Amino acid sequence: MGSQLALKGRIASTGSLEKIFNAQEMIASSHIAKARDVALNAKPYADAIFDAVQAVVAHTRITHPIVKKEEDNPKVAVLALTADRGMAVAYTSSIIRETEELLTRLDDAGKQPELYVYGRRGVTYYKYRNRAIADTWEGDTDKPGVEIAEAISNALMTAYMKPASQGGVSELYIVYTEFINMVVQKVRVLRMLPVEVVEAKVESGPGMSRESEGDNAASSKVRPLYRFEPSLDKVMDAILPKYIQSRIHECLLEAAASETASRQNAMHTATENARNLIDSLTRKMNASRQASITQELTEIIGSADALNTKEE
Repeated sequence: MGSQLALKGRIASTGSLEKIFNAQEMIASSHIAKARDVALNAKPYADAIFDAVQAVVAHTRITHPIVKKEEDNPKVAVLALTADRGMAVAYTSSIIRETEELLTRLDDAGKQPELYVYGRRGVTYYKYRNRAIADTWEGDTDKPGVEIAEAISNALMTAYMKPASQGGVSELYIVYTEFINMVVQKVRVLRMLPVEVVEAKVESGPGMSRESEGDNAASSKVRPLYRFEPSLDKVMDAILPKYIQSRIHECLLEAAASETASRQNAMHTATENARNLIDSLTRKMNASRQASITQELTEIIGSADALNTKEE
């Protein structure tokens, strides 16, 4: 009887957990479609401003901080985008693990990383371990708005534009989770500043003649000419905050979609596991009840036989 009561208690508690997991899965399912669409719709705009900055940097000789900072400044900023809530499998732990690896690589390279953290779970993790944090932000990691992106970009841009003598940084890195699809989310490390110039490579096909290769090589050397009004520095100064904010906002939206997808997958798996556990415990309870009934019947039959034998 005691075993049956214990099994009934476990079944009841597991059933309560199953309801919680199922509710969390339904909430995540209702949010994921919007989060995914917002992230995918914002990506073309961020890619467009990144391509524009790439083109200007690649085809113009400039010495603006968007391209290069002081080489003798070892300080760099690292922004980690974690979550406010749990129940998302290893979402935050993957970000923290990748951030730690990046910090280790920067330390080995002689850099002095300064940590910026977005998300309550990441902030709690580093504060518990007494890790120095330059700045933190919390709230709405699954639904980030423009305001939080602006606040983060302003703080990072201020740190980047400061000279080394005033504690400024020479590089900006961001660690976030890229949304691939509902099943796959990938942790990425992105260097936002200085802008890395990616040179386009011309590949020669198997049927391409040397003359055509020469024509392509000649055409690839033709670069657009830019005229800046009122001046190059002022244009770059206007582009820089928009560039940083757009990139950070895109990463926040990608991270939000990834967090929601991870939570939905985790809650779906947890719900299925809870149901399987309830089925297993129910079978054990039924087997225990059947064994108890069988034992009682055996005892009754044995007692009846003993009485019949005694009467005889």
